[in-house]
Amino acid sequence: MGNSHGHSHRKHRNSVPPNTVPPPPFPIPNSSNMLSLPYAHVDSTLRALAAQAEGFGRFAIGGLHGPLYHVTSLADDGPGSLRDACRRKEPLWIVFEVSGTVHLSSYLSVSSYKTIDGRGQMIKLTGKGLRLKECEHVIICNLVLEGGRGPDVDAIQIKPNSKHIWIDRCTLSDFDDGLIDITRQSSDITISRCHFSQHDKTMLIGADSSHVGDRCMRITIHHCFFNGTRQRHPRVRFAKVHLYNNYTRNWGIYAVCASVESQIFSQHNIYEAGQKKLVFKYLTEKATDKEVGATGYIRSEGDLFLNGAQPGLMTHDVECHMFHPQEHYPSSTVEPPSDDLKQVLQHCTGWQSVARPADQCAQNRS
Repeated sequence: MGNSHGHSHRKHRNSVPPNTVPPPPFPIPNSSNMLSLPYAHVDSTLRALAAQAEGFGRFAIGGLHGPLYHVTSLADDGPGSLRDACRRKEPLWIVFEVSGTVHLSSYLSVSSYKTIDGRGQMIKLTGKGLRLKECEHVIICNLVLEGGRGPDVDAIQIKPNSKHIWIDRCTLSDFDDGLIDITRQSSDITISRCHFSQHDKTMLIGADSSHVGDRCMRITIHHCFFNGTRQRHPRVRFAKVHLYNNYTRNWGIYAVCASVESQIFSQHNIYEAGQKKLVFKYLTEKATDKEVGATGYIRSEGDLFLNGAQPGLMTHDVECHMFHPQEHYPSSTVEPPSDDLKQVLQHCTGWQSVARPADQCAQNRS
């Protein structure tokens, strides 16, 4: 199937020739900081990405076993469009031959066994967002999602019953509802190296205290940069959430919120306060199958609190209610929350000006 999808390359005002890389939108850190970024190996070949997720989403393979789909059109739909690729039922590894903006008039639904791989181009999705509904094995890498409008419009909405999802190196900002919402028994998800900015309700995990099935949800969030967003980094109901090596700064209400029965393991993160100092917030809600309300549990291990940040931790009975990540996955690239890490997360999260790696599968077939 290879190159058969899509029309021939069309000229667009914002397009660049295939396999060329737009200039970076920010200064690249000096070489000593680049050396500490534990990540260059994921770009060794195109499909090497599929084996590189950490944490609860580590089994996500995306379109590993499918052919390439070449997106050649920035249209919302039609031949060679991203929507056309995402609705197909077979596994696909989706790459882009154009750069520019895709204006979505409705949610773009992503079906199972898809990799949306924005490396090598600059693709911005605007208007609406991505919806991952009852799907599994989806990888979304190196996209910009900005300016989503309408009630309940999230940048990436994961519900219901979706699993084995990995969202990596995406830039997300300015949607009318959430940036990433994970609800309704969606689990085994990793969000890594994303940049969040210009937003209020950033990330919600578990939408309602009546959805007691959400007790199954397991999420890892690591090496992300929450840059002046107001709240929900994340807000959690019921789920087990492992946060590590994230940089959250200048929040508007709180950094992280634990509500009904949630378990949040905050490990080696950097919390740098602006005017608001409270890092961890607790909210009591009642699960529908319980007699009394409950809050969640937060364990903070090795976190760095800067500029007067106040943890506000409740420590009562945390250990007996808290999961430990090592019970679920053997290793992760947790590192000390240093100034070097802070610099890397400021510059090397979100969309990256990286070349699209060669596809060894295609080379091996030829």
